[in-house]
Amino acid sequence: MGWQVLFISVLFLGVVHGQVSYSIPEEMKRGALVGNIAQDLGLGVERLKSGKARIYTGNSEEYIELKRDRGVLLVKDRIDREALCGQTMPCALHFQMILENPMEFYTVTVEITDINDNPPIFERGEMKFEISESALTGARFVLEKAIDDDVGINGLSSYALKPSDNFALKTISRADGAKHVEMVLQTPLDRENHEHLSLILTALDGGEPQLSGTMQILITVLDVNDNPPVCSKPEYKASVMENAAVGTVITTVGATDKDKGSNGKVTYTISKSGAAALFTINPDSGLLTLSGNVDYEKRRLYELDVQVSDQGGLSDACKIIVDVTDTNDNPPSINIMSNSNTVSENMKPETVVSMLNVQDPDSNENGKVICLLNENIPFAIKSTTNSFFTVVTERDLDRERASEYNITVTCSDEGVPSLSSSVTLTLQISDVNDNAPVFERSSYEAYIVENNTPGLSIFTVKARDADWNQKARVSYILEDSSVNGVPVSSYVSVSADSGVIHAVRSFDYEQIKDFKFRVKAQDGGSPPLSTNVTVKIVIQDQNDNPPQVLYPVQTGGSVVAEMVPRAADVGYLVTKVVAVDVDSGQNAWLSYKLQKATDRALFEVGLQNGEIRTIRQVSDKDAVKQRLTVIVEDNGQPSRSATVIVNVAVADSFPEVLSEFTDFPHDKEYNDNLTFYLVLALAVVSFLFITCLVVIISVKIYRWRQSRILYHSNLPVIPYYPPRYSDTLGTGTLPHVYNYEVCRTTDSRKSDCKFGRAGSQNVLIMDPSSTGTMQRIQSEKSILDEPDSPLEVRLHLNHHNF
Repeated sequence: MGWQVLFISVLFLGVVHGQVSYSIPEEMKRGALVGNIAQDLGLGVERLKSGKARIYTGNSEEYIELKRDRGVLLVKDRIDREALCGQTMPCALHFQMILENPMEFYTVTVEITDINDNPPIFERGEMKFEISESALTGARFVLEKAIDDDVGINGLSSYALKPSDNFALKTISRADGAKHVEMVLQTPLDRENHEHLSLILTALDGGEPQLSGTMQILITVLDVNDNPPVCSKPEYKASVMENAAVGTVITTVGATDKDKGSNGKVTYTISKSGAAALFTINPDSGLLTLSGNVDYEKRRLYELDVQVSDQGGLSDACKIIVDVTDTNDNPPSINIMSNSNTVSENMKPETVVSMLNVQDPDSNENGKVICLLNENIPFAIKSTTNSFFTVVTERDLDRERASEYNITVTCSDEGVPSLSSSVTLTLQISDVNDNAPVFERSSYEAYIVENNTPGLSIFTVKARDADWNQKARVSYILEDSSVNGVPVSSYVSVSADSGVIHAVRSFDYEQIKDFKFRVKAQDGGSPPLSTNVTVKIVIQDQNDNPPQVLYPVQTGGSVVAEMVPRAADVGYLVTKVVAVDVDSGQNAWLSYKLQKATDRALFEVGLQNGEIRTIRQVSDKDAVKQRLTVIVEDNGQPSRSATVIVNVAVADSFPEVLSEFTDFPHDKEYNDNLTFYLVLALAVVSFLFITCLVVIISVKIYRWRQSRILYHSNLPVIPYYPPRYSDTLGTGTLPHVYNYEVCRTTDSRKSDCKFGRAGSQNVLIMDPSSTGTMQRIQSEKSILDEPDSPLEVRLHLNHHNF
């Protein structure tokens, strides 16, 4: 509540009179509770309501109000104890509470206690005194007293004077309780030290919190002439930037003379010295200016002696220390202490290649140096101490990428603006043999036409070595290998210096079509490095083989005749000329032409297939014996050819054919010889059959064992397709198999012929010199002497004796 009830007393005078007292502090808020008067008087709230209780103050202002519905007294208006009672104590409010039905009244006393709400106050804000510096100690000066409206402990309690160097404060209490204050001089005054004094007199009360009031006391000390001039400071410190312009203000020297008038005027001069020529001082104001050029790097500090004097001849001296401030006017100086002109490319990282000493005569940040290298080089710069740097390799070097480096070292200071210097170091990278020769291709393939001249240059392999000088010199070596069991050196040779590959022998396409070997390129380093490459030589075919006629077979003493019935229609297939060419490509493309014929109007030859057909109906007028000459040409340049004679019998029966071609005399000796040859042939065939059977069984067993080995070794099985395997589908000149069976007797009239059909052809073989049955078999060699030849010719001749 902010207040305390000091006492409550209730006096009952009969039933109609009572008294109650309360104590509250001043300055309580409106509506604050004073006391519960209904409870304190023992009255009920209903009695206050029914009695229409009210406050009676007479003519006085009403500060307290009654709340009948609650039975309490409340502060109605602001209560200021000093306004109500002034300095009177105690201070109280007296009023009555009146009730009706029955009429009663009660006396109420509310004591107003003081709070410290008024500070001490001086009537004047300041007091002025003029006192001579020759005044004696003990002199007294009366001061104005302060007024405090509060009473008791909250009233004026004491005084304080500050500063108290020269004066002391004396307080006098009078009989009426008033306090008077005086100022007493304790220390002599000195105008030269303090011409004007300003003191503060403070009045304090005893309240809580304590309040105060102040008054300023101004004292003017009157002068006596008794002082020489004195420098403001014995030593001045100033600074000036190097390279500052002439006339630059450096500092001002101050000196005072406590006297006044002419005795107080001061003059400034600089003692003559070596540095005096660089500075000038104003004799009246003491302003020091620059009159020459100063350089931090030459001299960093100047000391000047300054003399001050007054008109009376009294003087004093002081010193000025001028510190020259550095400016960033010197770039870093780079000195090469040690440098390598050449380093090997196999140097390890962190290898030192150069040592530098960098000096900057500037100071602080202006003299701090940072050094950097140009970008994208494998070097770095490191600082060992403040002014020493080393250039080291940062990563592996490679002479083949860069054989020379221009290392630019740029050193900059940290001044503003920054100054820099640079130097370029040229470093050669020496070579080591770290690169093997590299061929221009991963593999080579060259072509040479068969029947070449031995020693012919085929082509050149080329390898390059990225190293330098002798280490980059490449030699070419033919590696040992074999081709079809023959050393490859018997086929080709390679020039050690140029890599030119020469043919050692003349190649034959029909014997070998291509072969591979390896060439090694080796450099001249120590140890040498090398690389291999595979070279494939492809033999190109040349038209050096004429066509070979496989059918009809040209025998020495026999006549082969094809029989054509007289009823044959147009297009009747008489026979087919079969020929091959061991060359390849267009050199093996064959064409057939009818060169000569008994009757050109009767037969024609197919240009591509060699089929001989009739081109008109056969008539009785046509001769029985027809002789055709067929020429077979290849497509080479120049072309080669072969001719074959085909005998055609135009007849319906053998007797007619035989009588036309020849008479067959009987020869006993021929029959005996024939029997001998047949028996010999049978023996040879039997031997060959048994031999082939043994070989086939051996091959089967070998392949079975090989398959078992492959099966257990988990290696992939690669099927083997012989060369020109795709040609077996009929792209050659002999796509069919022809079977012929010829039978004849010594009696031409009883001869019989049985022929197997192959494109509706009949074959008749006759020997005019034999007297008995004769069988002649002629077989042709395989074109390329290869087991996979696509051509197969079989002739079956059956012998019958009648």
